[in-house]
Amino acid sequence: MALTGDTATLDDTTLTEQGLAPSAQGRVLLIACGALAHEILALKKTNGWDHLDLQCLPANLHLWPDRIPTAVEASVAQHRAAYDRLFVVYADCGTGGLLQEKCKELGVEMVEGPHCYSFFEGNAAFAEKAETEFTAFYLTDFLVRQFDAFVWRPMGLDRHPELRDMYFGNYTKLVYQAQLDDPALDAKARDCAARLGLAYERRFTGYGDLAPALARVAGP
Repeated sequence: MALTGDTATLDDTTLTEQGLAPSAQGRVLLIACGALAHEILALKKTNGWDHLDLQCLPANLHLWPDRIPTAVEASVAQHRAAYDRLFVVYADCGTGGLLQEKCKELGVEMVEGPHCYSFFEGNAAFAEKAETEFTAFYLTDFLVRQFDAFVWRPMGLDRHPELRDMYFGNYTKLVYQAQLDDPALDAKARDCAARLGLAYERRFTGYGDLAPALARVAGP
């Protein structure tokens, strides 16, 4: 598996190098958002899920959610023949239900939830908070690490800092959903909140609903 920054790719050459024959019995391919690479690899290692392989699509697809279903479909078509099962590690992620429709059409399952903030918090817990946290801006470990690349620069705040109040004037706090207990990430998240002019809250979520979802896929 080749890792590039916070994304991961797995291609046919890598499969051969790892000694994984096509149509390997019992193998499962996780087709995932690149923003989840660290978390998925950590869960694989901790649980010894050696029969799960990972194909990460570019994390910046979140800047164009309408492209996610097409990218997932292409990955399914490329890898379906080599695996007993495929599982899509995306939530809806701003596709307006189109990804769920595409997965049903393709006959593959996907992670439940509207977005990763929800399943990291736990979908039930996130739904309970929804009515009181509609002015919260969320960051995960990945987004803290990649704040400039995925928030600051795409919004043009590096060039036009005066846009901050227009974008974030109705927000009251930044909630950092921490997957890891990492003081360096905590400090960086605090800085992100300060740059956005928001109050700061750190909430340790761990892997939330992602862990049991992958455990079900991995099987006994």
